Amino acid sequence: MESWAAHEALTAQASVYPLAPIGDLVTPRSETVTAEEFGDHKPITVHLTGEISVRDRPQPFQGAMFVGHPGDIVFSKIDARLGAIGVIPENIGTAVVTAEYPIHSPDPDALDADYLKMVLRTGHFIADLRQKASGTSGRKRVTPEGFRSLRVPCPGIDDQRALVAAYHGALGQAAALEAEAAELEADGLRAFEAALGIVAPPSLPDRPLFVGRFSDLARWSHEAVLRRVTGTEPPPSPYPIVALEDVIADLENGWSPQCLTRPADGEEWGVLKVSAASSGTFKPSQNKALPPQLKPRPALEVKAGDVLIARASGAASLVGRCCYVDAAPPRLMVCDKIFRVIPLINQPVDLRFLVQVLETDYVRRQILGEFSTQSGMMKNVTKPVLLSLTFPMPTDLAVQAALVADLTAAQTAAAARRGEALTTRRDAWRAFETAIYGDASEPPLIDEADEETQLDASEVDA
Repeated sequence: MESWAAHEALTAQASVYPLAPIGDLVTPRSETVTAEEFGDHKPITVHLTGEISVRDRPQPFQGAMFVGHPGDIVFSKIDARLGAIGVIPENIGTAVVTAEYPIHSPDPDALDADYLKMVLRTGHFIADLRQKASGTSGRKRVTPEGFRSLRVPCPGIDDQRALVAAYHGALGQAAALEAEAAELEADGLRAFEAALGIVAPPSLPDRPLFVGRFSDLARWSHEAVLRRVTGTEPPPSPYPIVALEDVIADLENGWSPQCLTRPADGEEWGVLKVSAASSGTFKPSQNKALPPQLKPRPALEVKAGDVLIARASGAASLVGRCCYVDAAPPRLMVCDKIFRVIPLINQPVDLRFLVQVLETDYVRRQILGEFSTQSGMMKNVTKPVLLSLTFPMPTDLAVQAALVADLTAAQTAAAARRGEALTTRRDAWRAFETAIYGDASEPPLIDEADEETQLDASEVDA
């Protein structure tokens, strides 16, 4: 009790606006749903991010069921203290929940809908909510009464809307920076592909065309004939076309023993997950610790200068993705779902150039053509398929290095814009929280999309 009182006192002291109990600003909603009416409503769940989604559940819940409408606040009694509280969005429509998800209807004259959504995500509010959880360890719940007793900053409705508008204005600036980043990156890639002569040809016309004789189709593909007829054949590359097997010595994969569920620490050895390579950027933190009873295999240790290729994933878009290792912590081994490029002694290809060309659409289309992208099963690309990949390659290593330098400069500029965008969003969130509480929580509870891109949930680790 003393801990909660002290925390509430600090919040009251810091807030620059009057604090009002949530119970004065909302009304509990207790509209029930019968089993027969269940199909007219959408069952929902509340995520720890505050997002609300529809559950794939055709049968009614056991026990009492309650209606939620767009704009209503809904939270999980068990997980609210972890962030499972949000506002039902308009696109869901009429929702249905169990008694474990209390619903409250805000007073629209007292609370702007967008302001409410933001307040529910502030670090101050979540911290206060945690203090209201009670019960045994691991099963603590936030009761509707506890929720309604919380106090939140309550500016006038016009001030609420002004605060939201300022935040959204900053988000617009961040979006513009991200658009600039995307354009810089796209321009750099187009220039790289154009120099190699592998720019994707324009789309074919969506109308009937006379394509000539059937003998043409026997000699060329359907698309090749249409390209010739429409004059959209891509120009030949100015450089020779080579296969991957022509310019490297081999591909080797690693070892995937049963590892611990945590990353390697200190002097421990670890085994990379496939996610260490499948994003196109080397992520050494994506590893699992080798159990102490297993002997490491030093020959599989990742070194600076390695090129790694993800050979398997549950997501087709990640299969065959590769990365260059600029630097690697010691004692991390390649797993068996990752190939490592073994270069020739007198290597004819700059390995940084190799990574960039393998990441182009020209090569990606070759990889994706080897399996169905619709199947939900694990997707693999074999060593023979990778070795048979073809691409144009300047014979002069200096030309390769120059092409990579230009592309890298564009990517670096794009990364700088994205960094500015992230800073802009974070600063905007801190400004909002500071405006209503007098200070900002650390770290700010901003949308997960603002943080480092999360790995595909379907990806299978080593």
